[in-house]
Amino acid sequence: MTETSGTPSDPPPDAPSETSSDPAPREVATPVATTKRSARKRGPAARRRRRSSVLVLVFGLLATGVLWTMLAPTGNAAQTADANEAVRQGRVLYQKGCGTCHGLGGGGSTTGPSLVGVGAAAVDFQVSTGRMPLAAPAAQADRKPPVYSATQIDQLAAYVASLGGGPAASKVTDKELSDADLAHGGELYRANCAQCHNASGQGAPLTYGKFAPSLSESTPKQVIEAMRTGPESMPVFGDRQLSDEDAVAVTAFIKHMNETTSPGGFSLGKYGPVPEGLLAMLVGIGGLLAVCLWIGARQKV
Repeated sequence: MTETSGTPSDPPPDAPSETSSDPAPREVATPVATTKRSARKRGPAARRRRRSSVLVLVFGLLATGVLWTMLAPTGNAAQTADANEAVRQGRVLYQKGCGTCHGLGGGGSTTGPSLVGVGAAAVDFQVSTGRMPLAAPAAQADRKPPVYSATQIDQLAAYVASLGGGPAASKVTDKELSDADLAHGGELYRANCAQCHNASGQGAPLTYGKFAPSLSESTPKQVIEAMRTGPESMPVFGDRQLSDEDAVAVTAFIKHMNETTSPGGFSLGKYGPVPEGLLAMLVGIGGLLAVCLWIGARQKV
């Protein structure tokens, strides 16, 4: 009995045991529970922040679109639409009247050169002077009444210009011509143009059946376009050779020559001093000789 009572009894199940207690698991479990609670607390706040950022981005895009619609210029869009319509109409005219020689896409063929890069100025000059369309191959296309109207010429020029590059059709006003320096224009004309077109702009023959045409029927717009594009045997006068102001001065001088009457009466075609002097010698001296012979024949021997 004494030994039995002295034997230590097993601890009850609910009693804490000193040997089984381990503080390490409690130290590990505590941070995990804290992390879960912190994650649960941060989750809704993070979602609210993301939703706020999306809303701010959407409102910013909407505001940008509204401001662009209100403040963006609309003039360029209208001009582009008009230009596209002119190009479409010009393409139809081109395919009917020009594509046979110059190719359906303007790339040229065995009977006509390429029109890529010639620009609207070349088309306006060639078509407005009636040189194109060409009825038959020749050494040089001559001036004749135009086949197309002014609107159709603008449409053809717009289409060819859309093929790429080239000078634009010229625009010169009456005020620019009236304000131009005629003396300076005359000097430039005599230095650069009179060798071929004659001192009075009546034209002259060249080699191989070519000729420098008369300028008496040329409009100011056509004169400037000819200088910038160099049709036939004419050289191209770029803005480095003749500035826009110089080109207008030359055009004003040509216009002045065409409109000014001859101070001596009959101009004899304005062919220059050599043919006029020759005509004066033949008519004047020949007439004097005829009178002398007539007087001598009437004298009685």
